[in-house]
Amino acid sequence: MSTKGRVLVAMSGGIDSSVAAALLHEEGYEVIGMTMKTWDYASTVASKKETGCCSLDSINDARNLAVSYGFPHYILDIREEFGDYVINHFTDEYVAGRTPNPCVLCNTHIKWDALLKRANKLNCDYIATGHYAKLRYENDRYIISKGRDENKDQSYVLWGVSQESLSRTILPLGNFTKQEIRQMALDRGFTELVNKPESYEICFVPDNDYRGFLKKRLPGLEEKVANGEFILEDGTVVGKHQGYPFYTVGQRKGLGIALGYPVYVTEIIKDKNQVVLGTFDELSRDGMYVKQLIMGKYSSLNGQRMDTITKVRYKDEGTPAVIEQVEDTMKVYFGRGVHAIAPGQAAVFYEGNDVIGGGWIHSSFHKNAKHKIHHMA
Repeated sequence: MSTKGRVLVAMSGGIDSSVAAALLHEEGYEVIGMTMKTWDYASTVASKKETGCCSLDSINDARNLAVSYGFPHYILDIREEFGDYVINHFTDEYVAGRTPNPCVLCNTHIKWDALLKRANKLNCDYIATGHYAKLRYENDRYIISKGRDENKDQSYVLWGVSQESLSRTILPLGNFTKQEIRQMALDRGFTELVNKPESYEICFVPDNDYRGFLKKRLPGLEEKVANGEFILEDGTVVGKHQGYPFYTVGQRKGLGIALGYPVYVTEIIKDKNQVVLGTFDELSRDGMYVKQLIMGKYSSLNGQRMDTITKVRYKDEGTPAVIEQVEDTMKVYFGRGVHAIAPGQAAVFYEGNDVIGGGWIHSSFHKNAKHKIHHMA
Protein backbone atom coordinates (compact mmCIF):
# COMPACT_ATOMS: atom_id res chain seq x y z
CA MET A 1 0.00 0.00 0.00
CA SER A 2 1.40 3.37 -1.02
CA THR A 3 1.98 5.92 1.72
CA LYS A 4 1.21 8.72 -0.74
CA GLY A 5 -2.20 7.35 -1.62
CA ARG A 6 -4.03 5.94 -4.58
CA VAL A 7 -4.58 8.17 -7.62
CA LEU A 8 -6.80 7.69 -10.65
CA VAL A 9 -5.05 9.19 -13.69
CA ALA A 10 -6.97 10.27 -16.78
CA MET A 11 -4.96 8.79 -19.66
CA SER A 12 -5.78 9.88 -23.20
CA GLY A 13 -2.96 7.90 -24.78
CA GLY A 14 -1.03 11.08 -25.51
CA ILE A 15 2.38 12.14 -24.29
CA ASP A 16 1.21 14.51 -21.54
CA SER A 17 -1.12 12.20 -19.62
CA SER A 18 1.30 9.31 -20.12
CA VAL A 19 4.19 11.21 -18.54
CA ALA A 20 1.86 12.42 -15.77
CA ALA A 21 1.00 8.80 -14.92
CA ALA A 22 4.64 7.75 -15.07
CA LEU A 23 5.76 10.59 -12.79
CA LEU A 24 3.13 9.81 -10.18
CA HIS A 25 4.02 6.11 -10.27
CA GLU A 26 7.71 6.93 -9.83
CA GLU A 27 6.91 9.30 -6.95
CA GLY A 28 5.33 6.43 -5.05
CA TYR A 29 1.64 6.87 -5.68
CA GLU A 30 -0.49 3.81 -6.30
CA VAL A 31 -1.61 4.62 -9.84
CA ILE A 32 -4.70 3.43 -11.66
CA GLY A 33 -5.08 4.54 -15.27
CA MET A 34 -8.40 5.33 -16.89
CA THR A 35 -9.20 6.25 -20.49
CA MET A 36 -12.57 7.82 -21.15
CA LYS A 37 -14.43 6.95 -24.32
CA THR A 38 -16.42 10.08 -25.08
CA TRP A 39 -17.32 9.71 -28.72
CA ASP A 40 -17.73 7.07 -31.42
CA TYR A 41 -16.03 8.22 -34.62
CA ALA A 42 -18.10 5.82 -36.70
CA SER A 43 -21.12 8.03 -36.04
CA THR A 44 -19.55 11.07 -37.73
CA VAL A 45 -19.12 11.95 -41.38
CA ALA A 46 -15.39 12.40 -40.89
CA SER A 47 -13.18 11.53 -43.81
CA LYS A 48 -9.92 11.60 -41.88
CA LYS A 49 -8.32 8.65 -40.15
CA GLU A 50 -9.60 8.20 -36.63
CA THR A 51 -7.38 10.22 -34.31
CA GLY A 52 -7.50 11.83 -30.89
CA CYS A 53 -8.32 10.74 -27.38
CA CYS A 54 -11.27 8.53 -28.32
CA SER A 55 -9.56 6.42 -30.97
CA LEU A 56 -8.72 2.74 -30.55
CA ASP A 57 -5.02 3.52 -31.08
CA SER A 58 -5.05 6.04 -28.25
CA ILE A 59 -6.81 3.63 -25.90
CA ASN A 60 -4.24 0.96 -26.73
CA ASP A 61 -1.35 3.39 -26.19
CA ALA A 62 -2.68 4.20 -22.71
CA ARG A 63 -3.20 0.53 -21.87
CA ASN A 64 0.29 -0.44 -23.09
CA LEU A 65 1.93 2.20 -20.92
CA ALA A 66 -0.01 1.02 -17.88
CA VAL A 67 1.04 -2.57 -18.55
CA SER A 68 4.70 -1.53 -18.89
CA TYR A 69 4.57 0.12 -15.45
CA GLY A 70 2.50 -2.65 -13.90
CA PHE A 71 -0.52 -0.63 -12.82
CA PRO A 72 -4.19 -1.30 -13.70
CA HIS A 73 -5.93 0.42 -16.60
CA TYR A 74 -9.65 0.74 -17.26
CA ILE A 75 -11.80 2.13 -20.05
CA LEU A 76 -14.75 4.25 -18.99
CA ASP A 77 -17.53 4.56 -21.56
CA ILE A 78 -19.20 7.94 -21.08
CA ARG A 79 -20.49 8.36 -24.64
CA GLU A 80 -24.12 8.60 -23.58
CA GLU A 81 -23.44 11.14 -20.84
CA PHE A 82 -21.08 13.09 -23.11
CA GLY A 83 -23.58 13.17 -25.95
CA ASP A 84 -26.50 14.17 -23.78
CA TYR A 85 -24.64 17.05 -22.19
CA VAL A 86 -21.76 18.28 -24.34
CA ILE A 87 -23.04 17.60 -27.85
CA ASN A 88 -26.61 18.69 -27.12
CA HIS A 89 -25.21 21.89 -25.60
CA PHE A 90 -22.99 22.35 -28.67
CA THR A 91 -25.91 22.19 -31.09
CA ASP A 92 -28.25 24.17 -28.83
CA GLU A 93 -25.76 27.02 -28.55
CA TYR A 94 -25.33 27.39 -32.31
CA VAL A 95 -29.10 27.33 -32.76
CA ALA A 96 -29.28 30.06 -30.11
CA GLY A 97 -26.84 32.16 -32.13
CA ARG A 98 -23.90 31.66 -29.78
CA THR A 99 -20.47 30.06 -30.21
CA PRO A 100 -19.98 27.13 -27.81
CA ASN A 101 -16.77 25.87 -26.24
CA PRO A 102 -17.31 22.11 -25.83
CA CYS A 103 -13.78 21.38 -24.58
CA VAL A 104 -14.20 23.63 -21.54
CA LEU A 105 -17.63 22.17 -20.88
CA CYS A 106 -16.31 18.62 -21.15
CA ASN A 107 -13.40 19.28 -18.80
CA THR A 108 -15.44 20.99 -16.13
CA HIS A 109 -18.75 19.13 -16.23
CA ILE A 110 -18.04 15.68 -17.62
CA LYS A 111 -14.48 14.45 -17.18
CA TRP A 112 -13.94 15.58 -13.60
CA ASP A 113 -17.30 14.28 -12.45
CA ALA A 114 -16.79 10.98 -14.27
CA LEU A 115 -13.30 10.57 -12.81
CA LEU A 116 -14.40 11.35 -9.26
CA LYS A 117 -17.31 8.92 -9.43
CA ARG A 118 -15.02 6.12 -10.55
CA ALA A 119 -12.29 7.22 -8.10
CA ASN A 120 -14.76 6.74 -5.27
CA LYS A 121 -15.63 3.26 -6.49
CA LEU A 122 -11.94 2.35 -6.71
CA ASN A 123 -11.14 3.86 -3.31
CA CYS A 124 -8.81 6.43 -4.85
CA ASP A 125 -7.73 9.40 -2.79
CA TYR A 126 -6.99 11.60 -5.79
CA ILE A 127 -7.50 12.09 -9.49
CA ALA A 128 -4.84 13.46 -11.85
CA THR A 129 -4.65 14.80 -15.39
CA GLY A 130 -1.96 15.91 -17.82
CA HIS A 131 -3.04 19.57 -17.96
CA TYR A 132 -0.36 22.25 -17.97
CA ALA A 133 -1.53 24.22 -14.95
CA LYS A 134 -0.67 24.58 -11.27
CA LEU A 135 -2.81 24.03 -8.20
CA ARG A 136 -2.27 25.17 -4.62
CA TYR A 137 -4.23 25.58 -1.39
CA GLU A 138 -4.22 29.03 0.18
CA ASN A 139 -6.60 30.98 2.44
CA ASP A 140 -9.07 28.10 2.47
CA ARG A 141 -9.28 28.06 -1.33
CA TYR A 142 -7.87 25.75 -4.01
CA ILE A 143 -6.32 28.04 -6.60
CA ILE A 144 -5.62 27.21 -10.24
CA SER A 145 -2.74 29.17 -11.76
CA LYS A 146 -0.91 29.23 -15.06
CA GLY A 147 1.51 26.47 -15.90
CA ARG A 148 5.19 27.28 -16.21
CA ASP A 149 5.07 26.84 -19.99
CA GLU A 150 3.14 29.90 -21.19
CA ASN A 151 2.75 28.39 -24.67
CA LYS A 152 1.05 25.28 -23.27
CA ASP A 153 -0.77 26.79 -20.28
CA GLN A 154 -4.23 25.23 -19.90
CA SER A 155 -5.52 27.08 -16.85
CA TYR A 156 -8.13 28.72 -19.10
CA VAL A 157 -10.03 25.44 -19.56
CA LEU A 158 -10.07 24.63 -15.83
CA TRP A 159 -11.88 27.66 -14.42
CA GLY A 160 -15.10 25.65 -14.05
CA VAL A 161 -13.69 22.84 -11.88
CA SER A 162 -15.34 23.09 -8.47
CA GLN A 163 -13.51 23.59 -5.20
CA GLU A 164 -14.65 20.14 -4.08
CA SER A 165 -13.16 18.56 -7.20
CA LEU A 166 -9.92 20.54 -6.93
CA SER A 167 -9.48 19.32 -3.36
CA ARG A 168 -8.79 15.84 -4.77
CA THR A 169 -6.91 16.86 -7.92
CA ILE A 170 -3.21 16.56 -8.76
CA LEU A 171 -1.69 18.34 -11.78
CA PRO A 172 1.81 16.86 -12.17
CA LEU A 173 2.88 18.84 -15.27
CA GLY A 174 2.35 22.40 -14.09
CA ASN A 175 6.00 23.04 -13.28
CA PHE A 176 7.37 21.66 -16.54
CA THR A 177 7.69 22.90 -20.11
CA LYS A 178 6.49 20.86 -23.06
CA GLN A 179 10.09 20.34 -24.14
CA GLU A 180 10.95 18.94 -20.72
CA ILE A 181 7.98 16.58 -20.91
CA ARG A 182 9.11 15.42 -24.35
CA GLN A 183 12.58 14.71 -22.96
CA MET A 184 11.10 12.81 -20.01
CA ALA A 185 9.14 10.69 -22.46
CA LEU A 186 12.25 9.94 -24.50
CA ASP A 187 14.21 9.07 -21.33
CA ARG A 188 11.52 6.55 -20.47
CA GLY A 189 11.38 5.03 -23.92
CA PHE A 190 8.04 6.54 -24.99
CA THR A 191 9.41 7.24 -28.47
CA GLU A 192 6.17 6.56 -30.31
CA LEU A 193 4.29 9.00 -28.07
CA VAL A 194 6.86 11.73 -28.70
CA ASN A 195 6.37 11.35 -32.45
CA LYS A 196 2.60 11.13 -32.18
CA PRO A 197 0.86 14.21 -33.64
CA GLU A 198 -1.29 16.18 -31.23
CA SER A 199 -4.92 16.79 -32.10
CA TYR A 200 -6.46 20.23 -31.59
CA GLU A 201 -9.81 19.40 -33.13
CA ILE A 202 -13.11 19.00 -31.34
CA CYS A 203 -13.24 15.25 -30.78
CA PHE A 204 -16.72 14.81 -32.27
CA VAL A 205 -16.03 17.14 -35.22
CA PRO A 206 -12.76 15.59 -36.48
CA ASP A 207 -12.92 17.30 -39.87
CA ASN A 208 -13.33 20.68 -38.15
CA ASP A 209 -16.53 21.07 -40.20
CA TYR A 210 -18.99 22.07 -37.51
CA ARG A 211 -21.47 23.26 -40.14
CA GLY A 212 -21.62 19.79 -41.66
CA PHE A 213 -21.97 18.32 -38.18
CA LEU A 214 -24.92 20.60 -37.39
CA LYS A 215 -26.64 19.73 -40.67
CA LYS A 216 -26.32 16.03 -39.96
CA ARG A 217 -27.26 16.34 -36.30
CA LEU A 218 -30.26 18.61 -36.93
CA PRO A 219 -32.06 17.50 -40.12
CA GLY A 220 -34.11 20.32 -41.58
CA LEU A 221 -32.09 23.08 -39.93
CA GLU A 222 -30.45 24.17 -43.17
CA GLU A 223 -33.78 24.71 -44.93
CA LYS A 224 -35.31 26.42 -41.91
CA VAL A 225 -32.65 29.13 -41.62
CA ALA A 226 -31.70 29.57 -45.30
CA ASN A 227 -31.82 32.95 -47.06
CA GLY A 228 -31.19 35.10 -44.02
CA GLU A 229 -29.84 38.62 -44.45
CA PHE A 230 -26.32 39.94 -44.22
CA ILE A 231 -26.57 43.47 -42.87
CA LEU A 232 -24.07 46.20 -42.01
CA GLU A 233 -23.83 47.83 -38.60
CA ASP A 234 -26.24 50.56 -39.73
CA GLY A 235 -28.84 47.97 -40.81
CA THR A 236 -28.21 48.14 -44.57
CA VAL A 237 -28.98 44.79 -46.21
CA VAL A 238 -26.03 43.71 -48.38
CA GLY A 239 -26.82 40.10 -49.27
CA LYS A 240 -28.18 36.68 -48.32
CA HIS A 241 -26.54 34.04 -46.14
CA GLN A 242 -26.98 30.31 -45.47
CA GLY A 243 -28.43 30.70 -41.99
CA TYR A 244 -27.24 32.34 -38.77
CA PRO A 245 -26.12 29.10 -36.99
CA PHE A 246 -23.42 28.61 -39.63
CA TYR A 247 -21.53 31.77 -38.70
CA THR A 248 -19.51 32.88 -35.68
CA VAL A 249 -18.51 36.28 -34.35
CA GLY A 250 -15.08 37.20 -35.72
CA GLN A 251 -15.43 35.05 -38.84
CA ARG A 252 -13.94 36.48 -42.03
CA LYS A 253 -13.39 33.51 -44.34
CA GLY A 254 -16.20 31.56 -45.96
CA LEU A 255 -18.76 34.36 -45.86
CA GLY A 256 -19.50 34.10 -49.58
CA ILE A 257 -19.91 37.84 -50.00
CA ALA A 258 -17.66 40.51 -51.50
CA LEU A 259 -18.05 44.15 -50.50
CA GLY A 260 -14.76 45.43 -51.84
CA TYR A 261 -13.10 45.55 -48.42
CA PRO A 262 -12.48 43.01 -45.64
CA VAL A 263 -15.49 42.35 -43.43
CA TYR A 264 -16.07 40.23 -40.36
CA VAL A 265 -19.08 38.86 -38.53
CA THR A 266 -19.61 41.36 -35.72
CA GLU A 267 -22.93 40.13 -34.37
CA ILE A 268 -25.54 37.42 -34.87
CA ILE A 269 -29.20 38.33 -34.47
CA LYS A 270 -30.97 35.01 -34.11
CA ASP A 271 -34.58 36.23 -33.94
CA LYS A 272 -34.27 37.98 -37.31
CA ASN A 273 -31.90 35.43 -38.88
CA GLN A 274 -29.48 38.28 -39.55
CA VAL A 275 -25.70 38.24 -39.59
CA VAL A 276 -24.10 41.63 -39.03
CA LEU A 277 -20.92 42.42 -40.97
CA GLY A 278 -18.40 45.13 -40.20
CA THR A 279 -14.80 46.22 -40.50
CA PHE A 280 -12.10 45.02 -38.12
CA ASP A 281 -12.55 48.20 -36.05
CA GLU A 282 -16.29 47.57 -35.85
CA LEU A 283 -15.56 44.11 -34.47
CA SER A 284 -14.18 45.73 -31.32
CA ARG A 285 -16.17 45.93 -28.07
CA ASP A 286 -15.42 47.83 -24.86
CA GLY A 287 -16.90 45.41 -22.39
CA MET A 288 -19.04 42.38 -21.75
CA TYR A 289 -21.36 40.65 -19.32
CA VAL A 290 -20.38 37.19 -18.06
CA LYS A 291 -22.80 34.80 -16.38
CA GLN A 292 -22.83 31.31 -14.81
CA LEU A 293 -19.81 32.29 -12.75
CA ILE A 294 -17.58 29.87 -10.92
CA MET A 295 -15.11 31.64 -8.66
CA GLY A 296 -11.66 30.31 -7.95
CA LYS A 297 -9.18 32.37 -5.94
CA TYR A 298 -11.97 34.31 -4.24
CA SER A 299 -15.39 32.94 -3.38
CA SER A 300 -16.92 36.29 -4.37
CA LEU A 301 -15.82 39.83 -5.12
CA ASN A 302 -18.69 41.18 -2.97
CA GLY A 303 -19.46 44.05 -5.34
CA GLN A 304 -15.87 45.29 -5.34
CA ARG A 305 -14.15 46.30 -8.57
CA MET A 306 -10.89 44.57 -9.37
CA ASP A 307 -8.09 44.98 -11.93
CA THR A 308 -7.51 41.80 -13.92
CA ILE A 309 -6.18 40.30 -17.09
CA THR A 310 -9.17 38.76 -18.85
CA LYS A 311 -9.14 36.13 -21.60
CA VAL A 312 -12.06 35.73 -23.98
CA ARG A 313 -10.75 32.62 -25.77
CA TYR A 314 -8.18 29.89 -25.19
CA LYS A 315 -5.32 31.34 -27.24
CA ASP A 316 -6.08 34.90 -26.16
CA GLU A 317 -3.08 36.61 -24.54
CA GLY A 318 -5.47 38.45 -22.25
CA THR A 319 -6.44 42.11 -21.94
CA PRO A 320 -6.33 44.46 -18.93
CA ALA A 321 -9.85 44.81 -17.58
CA VAL A 322 -11.75 45.97 -14.54
CA ILE A 323 -14.30 43.46 -13.34
CA GLU A 324 -17.25 44.05 -11.03
CA GLN A 325 -19.48 41.27 -9.75
CA VAL A 326 -23.16 42.11 -9.37
CA GLU A 327 -24.99 39.08 -7.98
CA ASP A 328 -24.65 36.35 -10.62
CA THR A 329 -23.16 38.57 -13.34
CA MET A 330 -19.64 39.86 -13.89
CA LYS A 331 -19.41 43.23 -15.62
CA VAL A 332 -16.13 43.48 -17.50
CA TYR A 333 -14.72 46.83 -18.66
CA PHE A 334 -11.72 46.70 -20.98
CA GLY A 335 -9.08 49.39 -20.97
CA ARG A 336 -8.93 49.06 -24.74
CA GLY A 337 -11.27 47.49 -27.22
CA VAL A 338 -11.28 43.71 -27.61
CA HIS A 339 -12.11 42.09 -30.93
CA ALA A 340 -14.43 39.18 -31.59
CA ILE A 341 -16.07 38.77 -28.19
CA ALA A 342 -18.32 35.81 -28.94
CA PRO A 343 -21.31 35.03 -26.70
CA GLY A 344 -21.11 31.39 -25.65
CA GLN A 345 -17.34 31.38 -25.20
CA ALA A 346 -15.67 31.25 -21.79
CA ALA A 347 -14.21 34.33 -20.13
CA VAL A 348 -11.50 33.77 -17.53
CA PHE A 349 -10.20 36.39 -15.09
CA TYR A 350 -6.62 36.41 -13.81
CA GLU A 351 -4.80 38.12 -10.98
CA GLY A 352 -1.20 37.68 -12.01
CA ASN A 353 -0.95 33.99 -12.82
CA ASP A 354 -3.89 32.99 -10.62
CA VAL A 355 -7.37 32.22 -11.92
CA ILE A 356 -9.84 34.45 -10.08
CA GLY A 357 -12.77 32.74 -11.76
CA GLY A 358 -14.64 32.50 -15.01
CA GLY A 359 -17.98 32.17 -16.70
CA TRP A 360 -19.78 32.19 -20.02
CA ILE A 361 -19.91 35.33 -22.14
CA HIS A 362 -23.51 36.51 -22.33
CA SER A 363 -23.26 39.76 -24.30
CA SER A 364 -20.96 42.65 -25.13
CA PHE A 365 -21.27 46.43 -25.29
CA HIS A 366 -19.81 49.72 -26.52
CA LYS A 367 -19.03 52.46 -24.03
CA ASN A 368 -20.32 55.09 -26.43
CA ALA A 369 -23.66 53.31 -26.77
CA LYS A 370 -24.54 53.55 -23.07
CA HIS A 371 -23.88 49.88 -22.54
CA LYS A 372 -25.89 48.85 -25.58
CA ILE A 373 -26.39 45.12 -25.33
CA HIS A 374 -25.19 43.05 -28.27
CA HIS A 375 -26.65 39.64 -28.76
CA MET A 376 -28.80 39.51 -25.69
CA ALA A 377 -29.94 35.90 -25.25
